[in-house]
Amino acid sequence: EPVSEPEPVSEPEPVSEPEPVSEPGPVSEPEPVSEPEVEENSHLFAVRTTGGQEKIVMKTLEAKMKLDQKDDEEIQKAQEEGKEIETKNARLKNIQSVLLVDDLKGYVVVEAEGVSAMFNAIQGIRHIRGQLRGELEYSEIENYLIKKSTVSELSVDNTVEIIAGPFKGMKATVTRIDHEKEEAIVILLDAPYQLPVTIDANFLKALKDGKN
Repeated sequence: EPVSEPEPVSEPEPVSEPEPVSEPGPVSEPEPVSEPEVEENSHLFAVRTTGGQEKIVMKTLEAKMKLDQKDDEEIQKAQEEGKEIETKNARLKNIQSVLLVDDLKGYVVVEAEGVSAMFNAIQGIRHIRGQLRGELEYSEIENYLIKKSTVSELSVDNTVEIIAGPFKGMKATVTRIDHEKEEAIVILLDAPYQLPVTIDANFLKALKDGKN
């Protein structure tokens, strides 16, 4: 029998070269997420003051906080320029706010990260007499935080009663209001002479009729 020719061997298909792996683009680093203020890191402390000097102490603390914020801006600017800077003011750290509470006469409330931060803030301030033992609960002052300022309830020509300070119990007429300083200039009605007096707006109570 005739020998059948062997079937031609099929050549193997050429192996396709692997596609070049594209180099990964630069991975953009995620923007740093600012951590929310944690309630546990905010504590309320009642700082005792000389009677009648609460507002002065509060404004002094607020001024120190503003100076500290200014120092932070200068330090950041110096770091960007590769320089070092020494601050003239004692640094306040971790102080969130300072406020007055009606039912805590002779005290200011300092919101701080902890006891050491609070004590650091009040060092060297006049009219400070110590600290109320322990911490305040937020619920104890919550109602006062949403109370609107007395100055917004006053108008020129209003008749008001002075409820605190050296003129307590006297009536007066409002002649001018400084909303920024929360003060009012009044004329005392019970005095034998008409002398303009500047009074803290929180010491004034508008009478219902509002007029003479």
